[in-house]
Amino acid sequence: MSISTKEQQINDAIRDREIRVVSETGEQLGIMSAARALQLAESKNLDLVKIAPMAKPPVCKIMDYGKYRFEQSRREKETRKNQRVVELKEIRLSLGIDKHDFDTKAGHALRFLEAGNKVKVSIRFRGREMAHANLAHGTMASFAEACAGVATVERAAKLEGRQMLMFLTPKNKQ
Repeated sequence: MSISTKEQQINDAIRDREIRVVSETGEQLGIMSAARALQLAESKNLDLVKIAPMAKPPVCKIMDYGKYRFEQSRREKETRKNQRVVELKEIRLSLGIDKHDFDTKAGHALRFLEAGNKVKVSIRFRGREMAHANLAHGTMASFAEACAGVATVERAAKLEGRQMLMFLTPKNKQ
């Protein structure tokens, strides 16, 4: 039975003249030819897998490769299941935003934060609005206050070019 992958060389794919062999229990069997090691593995109905190709001489282990791949894929699946991708959602405000629009945008931000996403709040200045950047600081502060129940300010409101940015992250759920 010959299984070969890009990651590891298995059985007949091992072409080195001399290899260090480790048994399935982990004990050192010494340095021997690849053919002799393959014979040893086949006598136990197991595979010979190169686990350290850069070592001098390369290290091969006698193991059940199918079982090893299955357990490895199961571990990878388990780690993927436990991780969550945090998205960055953006809320755009304007300098002269009205109360109802402000409340609507704050509601959207709260929904994003409760879902576990980060929120980027921005106010873009157009024309002569740049002269009133101090008003934007007040709007940003009240927006942060509206979201204070579920969010913390990761980066305070800061003017960058023609827009002001603030980042909110969800509070940790204990």
